[in-house]
Amino acid sequence: MTDLYVYYRVAAHRAAEARLAAAALLDAVTRSSGLTGTLHRREDDPSTWMEVYREVDDADQFIALLNTAVTASGLEVCLDGERHVERFVPCA
Repeated sequence: MTDLYVYYRVAAHRAAEARLAAAALLDAVTRSSGLTGTLHRREDDPSTWMEVYREVDDADQFIALLNTAVTASGLEVCLDGERHVERFVPCA
């Protein structure tokens, strides 16, 4: 199992739009995969957001699904830069 952490910066003037798009993204991911992601922001920098997806069976397949959902949600146009995906697995 893999946990995915996806972080990015949201353009300040598009924060409200980004919040709606992120909600649509999380909803689409849940409907498509059955996994419920969570949305966070840095405590000291509200423009840095992170999605967390835990216990992903097939990370490559999930990331492909996620990329499709990001495009469909309209979140990309709200970003200041790119999304970054980090993969973590439990320590043995």
